[in-house]
Amino acid sequence: MQSSAKIFSGTESRYLAEKICRQFGNPTGRITIQHFSDGEIQPVINESIRGDMVFLIQSTCSPAENILELLLMIDAARRASAYKVVAVIPYYGYARQDRKDKPRVAIGSKLVANMLVAAGADRVITMDLHAPQIQGYFDIPVDHLDSSAIFIPYIEQLKLENLSFAAPDVGSANRIREIASFFNAEMVICDKHRKRANEIASMVVIGDVTDRDVVLIDDICDTGGTLSKSAGLLKEKGARSVRAMCTHPVLSGNAYANIENSVLEELVVCDTIPLKGECSKIKVLSVAELFAVAIRNAHENKSITSLFIHSQLRNK
Repeated sequence: MQSSAKIFSGTESRYLAEKICRQFGNPTGRITIQHFSDGEIQPVINESIRGDMVFLIQSTCSPAENILELLLMIDAARRASAYKVVAVIPYYGYARQDRKDKPRVAIGSKLVANMLVAAGADRVITMDLHAPQIQGYFDIPVDHLDSSAIFIPYIEQLKLENLSFAAPDVGSANRIREIASFFNAEMVICDKHRKRANEIASMVVIGDVTDRDVVLIDDICDTGGTLSKSAGLLKEKGARSVRAMCTHPVLSGNAYANIENSVLEELVVCDTIPLKGECSKIKVLSVAELFAVAIRNAHENKSITSLFIHSQLRNK
């Protein structure tokens, strides 16, 4: 007899969990996140989950408190005799700390992976990790969803005549190569050099964008500085139009002002993180249906290969 699927949400992702549950066809599970006066968190699951497959939805932004809340939710589900506990993390925080790139620094993404496994997660479902190799930091299965399944239909309906794709830095080149192949379009790279985190010292464009409609693709938009600078440089090099598509709208600091004042036609993001401000150039696409299908297939022990762009390329 197959276990029942129950979906619960942490504080930060309740807006998204409700959309996912509507697509899935189940109500959101009843859970209370209690806070002591000193800020201590205590999740209380308000229904029986004994023998059930439990999915806990929580993006880790702001990372510190939401990661701890997710860990406590996993522990609560495990102690309540859930059959399996799946951490659904649309935005995986600390993913930018994926290697030791200077002396005496932490590898935050590995530490978070260790904590999730230690808390009792049996599986992780996430989207667009900053570094795909983070999947290897886990000793449990990881379903790594790809936002191209969201962005490709949107780009198709734009019907851009002279389409080119741009990576805002060298590290994003692999991310856009498959999308460029899907459209049989050219790609260029904006090579940047940083003085320190969130501060760009210089940038150059590798490739020709003259009279092209350029789409920048990236996984995270944090301060918006890289996208704004990349868009401006592409326009200077002769691009006819520049728009950007980023999965995770972290949008910290002066991000909203940076995007509003940039030459970008629009910034298209996913709802893996709730927007904290307003900007006329930002458009939000939902990942709810994609996650609902991934959750259903995980519950029914079915493949999720059809959700990925390489499957679309084979069938094109």
